[in-house]
Amino acid sequence: MPIKPLLMGSLAVMALMGPAGAETAVAVMPDASPAASGTDRSAYVPADFDQYGPVTALDMVRRIPGFAIQSDDSGNRGFGQARGNVLINGQRVSAKSNGAEAELGRVAAARVVRIEVLDGTQTDIPGLTGKVVNVITDGEGTMDGTWRYKIRLRENLPPSFNEGTLTLAGSRGALSWSLEAASAPQRGADAGWRLIQDGQGNLLEQRREDFTRVGDDVSVAGSLSWKPASGAIANLNARAGVWEVDRKQISKTYPLGGVEGRRLFQGAEDEWNAEIGGDYEFGLGPGRLKLISLVRHEHSPFVDRFLMGGLDGSGQYASNFEQTVDEGEYILRSEYALQTGKGRDWQISAEGAFNFLEAETALDEAIGGGPLLPVPLHLANSRVEERRGEVILTHGRQLSPKLNLQLSGGLEYSELEQTGDAENKRSFTRPKGFATLSWQQSDTLKLVGKVERRVGQLDFYDFISSVDLDLGNGQSGNEEIVPSQSWRYSVEAQKTFGEWGASTVRFLYVDLEDVVDQVPIGQGAGPGNIDSATAWSVQTESTLKLGKLGFTGAEITATGRYFDTEADDPVTGIRRSINGHLIWDYNIELRQDVPKTDIAWGVILEGFKQEPFYQLSDTQLSGNEPPFLMAYLEHKDIAGMTGTVAIGNLANQKDTYWRRVYDGDRNGALVRTEEYSRAFGPIFTVELKGKF
Repeated sequence: MPIKPLLMGSLAVMALMGPAGAETAVAVMPDASPAASGTDRSAYVPADFDQYGPVTALDMVRRIPGFAIQSDDSGNRGFGQARGNVLINGQRVSAKSNGAEAELGRVAAARVVRIEVLDGTQTDIPGLTGKVVNVITDGEGTMDGTWRYKIRLRENLPPSFNEGTLTLAGSRGALSWSLEAASAPQRGADAGWRLIQDGQGNLLEQRREDFTRVGDDVSVAGSLSWKPASGAIANLNARAGVWEVDRKQISKTYPLGGVEGRRLFQGAEDEWNAEIGGDYEFGLGPGRLKLISLVRHEHSPFVDRFLMGGLDGSGQYASNFEQTVDEGEYILRSEYALQTGKGRDWQISAEGAFNFLEAETALDEAIGGGPLLPVPLHLANSRVEERRGEVILTHGRQLSPKLNLQLSGGLEYSELEQTGDAENKRSFTRPKGFATLSWQQSDTLKLVGKVERRVGQLDFYDFISSVDLDLGNGQSGNEEIVPSQSWRYSVEAQKTFGEWGASTVRFLYVDLEDVVDQVPIGQGAGPGNIDSATAWSVQTESTLKLGKLGFTGAEITATGRYFDTEADDPVTGIRRSINGHLIWDYNIELRQDVPKTDIAWGVILEGFKQEPFYQLSDTQLSGNEPPFLMAYLEHKDIAGMTGTVAIGNLANQKDTYWRRVYDGDRNGALVRTEEYSRAFGPIFTVELKGKF
């Protein structure tokens, strides 16, 4: 699925600032007592989660104090920089879209033996730092499953009756497996007025707009694991899905002193995607060798159509934009790890990857009721390929019982080639590496510092041109774009407060080179590289237990991030934020599991704010105000099922948008503004889930 231009800058830099890791074998932490020394908790057993009535292992992990899952991300650069902070039976899942979080959702709660909480440097996984959980399961000779069904009702939209998940898992001898079928529909709608004014604030036009978005995401996934007595370990993971989305906006236009008119925008995507990954690990000489592979492919046809005209037949205009994109990723990776003494380990890894994107595009327009005619579009039909290889050496060493050091260094070589509308081929050699120091300052406080040199992942959509028919603009592809590089400096504090809960706080500073942003390209603009930029962030995952205050069974969980970024604007030369980057977001939940009952209730508050998106001649910003507020009521034993009813948007959140258009470029005079605030009404959901 394509990333909208408004989010490109944000996602690119947030990927750079996110946690990093590497696929490898892990020395499983020795059996930990459910109640460790002092107030520290090094492991949790299923009984610790009984109050929540969990159905899957994912339900348990989400309730670990001071911990939030870092989602697996198919946009990361191979496996060497793979994200994620969840292990299953001491190993990372060799997958991206079908990673550890998805696998946890297929593991029934009854199969969990314990969940270990440890620091990444304790896992012998190079690059894995910060708080990590290791979910230990035992399902010998069993077969069980889980299910979930959800109904969603929303104003101005047909009800959603097709959301649900069905999982089945089992094992026999050395073989274990899991299967999942899921349907995750998406529904969105809003309606309201858009006001269009000139640069002096005089009204030019009003539009009454009605927007709907209907998406359906259906998938099947599964995993297979083989652990024979020989000590070898083999895993296979696969996922296939279909994503279909339809967008429509109908506008009644009322230009000042002009003829009433109509505008119609329709957009559709009909994608299929598939991924298969696997690994095989075995003893070789004094160490262990792990071989990893992954294949991922997406086929995405897009069709956008736009019509406008006055009710008297004047000003007729029509345009069609069609684009079919195929993209894929192929990875082969090997890791050889060995221990040379207590608290000392080495790993040499080599990874090769091939990524591609191929686009076929057509733009047509008709003026004054005439026929649709082709419009030339530069870099519309093109193929982009990247061949990449890296070799990394990593060493971990226990400096003292409370101090662990991990060092890594190596080189990456990559070739970028574009064919079709543009012919270009380039190659790069870049250093990569990191140093991590973890200090167990006390039984309840751990500090982790990290310095890293990282190479960013390109979005191949940046190489091809696209058009926004609704806004009447687009962005040019750029065959000269290069991956960003960065120095990352982070400090993380992990603090446990015993019966009061736990908190993880991290500070990051990133010094970026060749950061991807919007730059002038010919007579237009599109993605390109800015020489340098900086970013810093404060992030937290915290849990506060309220039992000591007399609010038995209650807790507050909170996750939040704040970012500040700076770059030189390539159009105006003024220092500004990185295009469309996130400023802050948060999610706060108050939940009480009412003692001696099967009832739980809670409220969730969430919000976000991001920087504007800058193009050559305009600036725009989308958002939501006020924060989203939801309340829910849960019963954990309805004939063995868990039922939840929820009402969302209690604060009447609205979709907001503004746009500023300038004469020539953003150095020119302000000539036009657009603004709206659209209500989308309450959301009502009913969910049932259970196990068998």
